[in-house]
Amino acid sequence: MTTLTLGDDWPELRESVERICVSFPDPYWQKCDEDRAYPQDFISALTASGFLACLIPTKFGGAGLPLRAAAVIVETIHRTGCSAAACHAQMYTMGTLLRHGTEEQKARYLPDIANGKLRLQAFGITEPTSGSDTSKISTKAVRHGSSYLISGQKIWTSRALYSDLMLILARTTLIEECTKRTDGLSVFLADLRAQPKGIEIRPLKTMINHNTTEVFFDDFEIQAENLIGIEGNGFYHILDGMNAERILLSSEALGDGRYFIERASEYACQREVFGRSIGENQAIQFPLAQAYANLEAADLMARKAALLFDQNQPCGGEANIAKLLSSEAAWAAGEACFQTFGGYAFASEYGIERKWRECRLFRTAPISTNMVLGFIATHILGLPKSY
Repeated sequence: MTTLTLGDDWPELRESVERICVSFPDPYWQKCDEDRAYPQDFISALTASGFLACLIPTKFGGAGLPLRAAAVIVETIHRTGCSAAACHAQMYTMGTLLRHGTEEQKARYLPDIANGKLRLQAFGITEPTSGSDTSKISTKAVRHGSSYLISGQKIWTSRALYSDLMLILARTTLIEECTKRTDGLSVFLADLRAQPKGIEIRPLKTMINHNTTEVFFDDFEIQAENLIGIEGNGFYHILDGMNAERILLSSEALGDGRYFIERASEYACQREVFGRSIGENQAIQFPLAQAYANLEAADLMARKAALLFDQNQPCGGEANIAKLLSSEAAWAAGEACFQTFGGYAFASEYGIERKWRECRLFRTAPISTNMVLGFIATHILGLPKSY
C-alpha cells in the first residue's frame, strides 16, 4: 500500500525536471509574457521527456505513475520559476477519457496523447452566466441521427487554440426535466484538428499569459461515438478529474511559494541597506518564516490528498483543503517576497512580478477560496448549504 512520504520524494523526477527547466530561464518567460505567446519550446521539451504522459497507463504508452509523481513534476516546474499552466491539463484532462471512455475510445486516443501527437489541453465547462454553478450551464447538445449538435458558449477555456482535442460538458436533458440539477449533463470529446464548422475560438487578454479563450458553438456537430461515458452522467464523470486538478494545482502553488521563499531569502542575505543585510531585520525575517511554515503545512495536506486519490479513496475534502491552504500560503509567500525585493520586485527582469501575477490565480481558479470554504462548511461540518 502507498504511504505518505515526507521530504523530497521522487528525487529522480525532480532532478530530471530541473534539468529541463534550467534551459528556460526568466528571459524566456518574460518574452512569452510580453508577446502573449504560447511557450511552445518548453511544452515540446516536456512532451519529449514523457512527463506530460506520466498518469497514462503503460498499456497506452504512458508512464503509469501515481498522481503524487505528477504533483512533484508540476511543483518542480514552478519552483524553478517556470510555469506548468500551459501544459498541466495534458496530465489530468485525459482522466475523464481514461476512467469513463470505452476501450475503443481509449485505444484510439490515449497512445497519441501519451506520445504527444495529440494535445488534449482544453476542457469547456465554465460559462459566462453560470460561473461556478456547473449545474446551470446552458450549452446544449441535441441528438441528431448519429451525431449531436452543440450550441452555446464557454469561457475561460484555456489552451483551446493550442489543443487538438477538447472535452465539452453540455446539457443533453433540460434541467427542469431532471430529478437532480446535476443530472442531464454529458461529456463529449471534440476533434479540433480539421477546423470544424460551428465553432469559433476567441482569445481573451488577461493580466497573466494563460492562453485562455472563449468558445462559441453554433450547431457544432460531434459524432455520437465521441460521447464519453453515459449520457446524462457527465457531471459525475468529471468529478474525479476535478479532484486531480485541485491536487496538481495545489502543488503548483506550493512550487511558486518555494520559489518566492528561496528567491527572497537569497536576496535578503545579499542586499545591504544602512550598512547591513536586510535579512537581519525581523520585519523581513518574520513574514518569510511564517510563509515557510504555512507552505510546509499546506504541503502535508496536498500529499494526503494525493495519497487518498492514488488509493481510490474519497478525497474531495482533502483536495479542496489542499487547494485552499496552498493558494493562500503561496500568495503570502509572494507578498513577503515582494516586500523583500522592494522596488526591484516591480522590475520585470527579476521575474518576481510575473510570478506574483500568476500566483494570484490560485485563489480564484479552478475554484475560489470562498467556494472551498462553503464546501468545507456544508460537506464536512454539516452546516446548512449557503449557495
